[in-house]
Amino acid sequence: MAIRLGTLNKVIMNGRLTRDPEHKTTAGGTQILNFGIASNRRVLKDGEWQDDACFVGVVAFGKTAENVGDRLHKGSAVLVEGRLQSRQWEAKDGSKRTTIEINAFSVQCLDKVERDEEGEGTGAASDDEIPF
Repeated sequence: MAIRLGTLNKVIMNGRLTRDPEHKTTAGGTQILNFGIASNRRVLKDGEWQDDACFVGVVAFGKTAENVGDRLHKGSAVLVEGRLQSRQWEAKDGSKRTTIEINAFSVQCLDKVERDEEGEGTGAASDDEIPF
């Protein structure tokens, strides 16, 4: 008797936005947020330390997109939790394209927010952002 194993598709990644997020709304009113993140690691190559960056696209829907969309901008530090999803399309030149992106169900902003005199968030990150 064969045993069927379930599948697990879960990604947790932190990084910084490589571009400002794109906001879209479907005909049904669902919010969609697209952005890219870069996650770096240091590697020793030929006796010198170098950065090795991993660039990944992220898409968030609904409440997740609504909750963080206005607070994110190029350079924002985030922690993304979701699943990997592949997507295919045909380019203008007729060639087939494929990408793998994170379908996010949780996006946490890691930047500290500056407060004005009344204690309101200004939306700007302070100089003492959380490093990673």
